[in-house]
Amino acid sequence: MKLVIAIVQDDDASDVIDAITDAGFMVTKLATTGGFLKSGNTTLMMGVEKEKVDDVIKVVKEICSTRSQIVSSPNPMESGSSIYVPYPIEVEVGGATVFVVDVDQFVKI
Repeated sequence: MKLVIAIVQDDDASDVIDAITDAGFMVTKLATTGGFLKSGNTTLMMGVEKEKVDDVIKVVKEICSTRSQIVSSPNPMESGSSIYVPYPIEVEVGGATVFVVDVDQFVKI
């Protein structure tokens, strides 16, 4: 048994959950926050048999594509000024970070 932990962007979470459950897997959803953009992420946890791990990763990969997004970033303070002026920067968002962990014991009560 393996524990698959997938961290996805909130915009993709609903579609990923639907696709995973349609493929016959159980999933637990946790609301999390990313450190870089301080935006909402969703962490999905799935207990999967070892031979099915690639199937789960394939589903996540099909839904979670990367894309560009414009976000505001604070401009460094100019000398003698205490005002931050935000300016837009383009960053890559989306995709997924997936961890696969061995499970020593699984008990369903």
